[in-house]
Amino acid sequence: MFTRVLKLELRDDEGNKIMVSFKGRLTRHKALRLLDVVELLGGVASNRPGDGDAHSDLSKFKKLQLVIKRRFPLGWFTSQEALMAYEDILNEPMGLSTISTYLARLTDQGFLSRSGSRVRRRYKMKERPSIREKQRIPP
Repeated sequence: MFTRVLKLELRDDEGNKIMVSFKGRLTRHKALRLLDVVELLGGVASNRPGDGDAHSDLSKFKKLQLVIKRRFPLGWFTSQEALMAYEDILNEPMGLSTISTYLARLTDQGFLSRSGSRVRRRYKMKERPSIREKQRIPP
């Protein structure tokens, strides 16, 4: 049995070098947590909604898409979790009914998968085919 190793080496804005190494059973959840730690330490230049005016001209719908890509790239989430992430990252209020409407639209557009009953509905980003997979699909 082989052991996975993840090594990250980054520099922050002040020139400090941050090195993180993980050895063992690496899951997607653990990898995302490691990246969150690195970001908290200032090792990743944050290019996300809410940082400056770069996204101020975007619609709430597009901002929600960006929030989902950033906060929930791999796992399942609820509309309530999407709302909390939106308000946390953007520091802008939005109603739960608006979030639910936008999530339904994103599902209809093929951006999200949906599962569960209306009361326990969950969403997940659909995996995009890689370039190799796209090349295999006949036109």
